[in-house]
Amino acid sequence: MERADILRDLVARGTDTDPARCVELAAELGMLASDLLVLAGHPVPSDLLPPERDLRVMREFASHVTCCDHAQMAALGAFIRQLPSADPRSSPATAAPRRVYAQPDAGHFAKVLDGLLRNRGFGLKELPFMGLSISTILGVLTHDRQSEHRWFQLSNLAGPLGWRFRDLLAVAGEPLSDRPRYAMHCHHLGQVYMAAIRLTTEQLITATKQADHLSARQEEGAWRPGSGGFFKECPELD
Repeated sequence: MERADILRDLVARGTDTDPARCVELAAELGMLASDLLVLAGHPVPSDLLPPERDLRVMREFASHVTCCDHAQMAALGAFIRQLPSADPRSSPATAAPRRVYAQPDAGHFAKVLDGLLRNRGFGLKELPFMGLSISTILGVLTHDRQSEHRWFQLSNLAGPLGWRFRDLLAVAGEPLSDRPRYAMHCHHLGQVYMAAIRLTTEQLITATKQADHLSARQEEGAWRPGSGGFFKECPELD
């Protein structure tokens, strides 16, 4: 079965798929087990979710990472992965209380997107700037509809999620097209966020300092995306 067909099948008949099989499929596809559980409509175990942490720190981390180019993101990801795992006794393995943005009548993709954001520790305020307003992203979560703007919205969401664009199209039920992509961030940015899922508040602060060291970011009193993002320089656009 083709990759896109597997993902579409999980969305359509996911609850018929055993959670253990979702984990196996995630390994085969190179995706997060938590994400495939979300696609299938299964609960995500607490040990796959981010620990409780300061969301203001998460917001700073998410923003500062966008100032790193591809080589710097790779170095930052390696730095994050070598950080020790937190002692579960000092950092609960439960996710911080978080508002559910997806509305019951918004469509299945809205629920999936909400779950993907939760898996990475994002609420609307923690997301990095990606060329979409908060109200636009909220709109996808509350009244998602097929429209001429959806291609652009999905294109910009894919990178920070660390997803292949084609995969996100399949899950959203959006057909492939030869339309050009206009986005700020590629999946390499999202891979850094995925590596940081297990980090505590203190570790996020450490990782943010490392991101600033690598990018030589200068504090200007307000965050500005580095060069408008590094999407156009990505060596492996999907």
